[in-house]
Amino acid sequence: MQDSLSTNISVQMSHTLQQYRRVVAQCQDLYIKKAKDYGTSWRMLRPISIVDQIYIKAARIRQIQENGEQKIKDSIESEFVGIVNYGIIALVQFALPDDAATELNAEDAKNWYELKAKEVEDLMLQKNHDYGEAWRDMSQESFVDLVLVKLLRIKQILANDGQTIVSEGMDANFIDIVNYAIFALIKIQEQQ
Repeated sequence: MQDSLSTNISVQMSHTLQQYRRVVAQCQDLYIKKAKDYGTSWRMLRPISIVDQIYIKAARIRQIQENGEQKIKDSIESEFVGIVNYGIIALVQFALPDDAATELNAEDAKNWYELKAKEVEDLMLQKNHDYGEAWRDMSQESFVDLVLVKLLRIKQILANDGQTIVSEGMDANFIDIVNYAIFALIKIQEQQ
């Protein structure tokens, strides 16, 4: 009985990892294409600006969920992709030294994305181990609400000059935001 349960969990985790990596690859592909179009102009964004970019996307998704209609053709799925990419951009921004060039070359931009995406994936695997696949029972609405909560937390941390007393820092909140958006994208793709 225990071996059967362990095998099922292992198979499920393997399936999740495949789905997860497929979503990240799609997000990274868009990030790379935009880097070719715009360079790394996002390097000009301060932390609060990245928070606001993610907020705009999450607020739009919530508005569509509540109203049941949309007038702009950009899909909810594309908004979640934007949340993933801006979340990873935030993590890259925090990791780059203060004197890093504003414009990263294409290879460096790609390498930084992959490094931060791997860190996000590693935490997802650890949390999935402890929580199981609980996120699979969550609604898209919950993912959006949790993203908004994390953004408010980051805003408060910024207002506190980046300091926390007992709570996780900004990086941890951005990692959670990226994972919530990836989970939402997995669930959207499962419904297609």
